[in-house]
Amino acid sequence: MKVATIVARVLLGLMFVVFGSNIFFHFIPMPEQKPSLMTDFANALMKSGYMYVVGFLQVAGGLLLLIGRYVPLGLMLLGPVIVNILLTHIFLEPNGLPMAIVVSVLALFLLWRYRANFAGLVKP
Repeated sequence: MKVATIVARVLLGLMFVVFGSNIFFHFIPMPEQKPSLMTDFANALMKSGYMYVVGFLQVAGGLLLLIGRYVPLGLMLLGPVIVNILLTHIFLEPNGLPMAIVVSVLALFLLWRYRANFAGLVKP
């Protein structure tokens, strides 16, 4: 189980560091977008500057997962981002749903493995 935890942690960390960095540096070319609700949503996030906050959270959380220290903090930073990714692909762009599910499963697995660190959040 320890190896599976490390693999999940590194995969999730790499995904968020790479795609979070892409928000700032644009090194992954984006295909031309067709007019849709998703395109409007993405444009609103970029033009408002909100996407830079999301990119920062992705890079910070991903780095914490990659480094292996403060993994619970990294999961807490990435949690809202992952929920937003999943809901965005459910409601606006179903084509990306399989990858969003993979990311969600990896995050849930890590949350389960680090559940002792989150026990205080659910104690009465």
